[in-house]
Amino acid sequence: MVYPAGAMYSYLEFEVSLRLIKPRIWRRFQITANASFFDLHDAIQDSFRWGRCHLWEFHTPGRDREVIAGIPPEERTWGDEDDAPAARLVRLTRYFRNATTKCVYWYDFGDDWQHTVELRERVSSGDRFKRRLLAGRRRAPLEDCGGVSGYYQLVESLETGNGDDELATWRGSWKPDDFSLAAARRGFDR
Repeated sequence: MVYPAGAMYSYLEFEVSLRLIKPRIWRRFQITANASFFDLHDAIQDSFRWGRCHLWEFHTPGRDREVIAGIPPEERTWGDEDDAPAARLVRLTRYFRNATTKCVYWYDFGDDWQHTVELRERVSSGDRFKRRLLAGRRRAPLEDCGGVSGYYQLVESLETGNGDDELATWRGSWKPDDFSLAAARRGFDR
């Protein structure tokens, strides 16, 4: 496909970090400005190397959280009681209008992984892409590790060598500091 010389393309730059984990686990990426919340969900999944195997939704921060977007109706496996707007139909620019606007991405309602999603800035570029990973720190927790407390148990067992053989086998080669931006970009950039 040929693009016009000198054309500028619009992107939204986000920083996403897992809540309640120290040291902080985070990713920063750009995504095309016409993307939907489903595209943002995909970007978060790929940047954290989650497995897309649990329920998820986006909601406003704070006590009176309001659902912004969630699993499309055709992909839901439960009843009709969930009235979350289908994430594929809700454009990011409908909610993210100004830099520093935040929402929460809630993934795996059992392990309760909550991510702060912050719009850092709107960017114009002559480069055309769907999304691009810019930075990050630390490896995401393993799927189904038991949430924040399970994550800290994994880290402790790794640091101390304590824990049973089953935990060490399940953990495998996972290490919390094992994050390579170059390797992550190969599975993310499009």
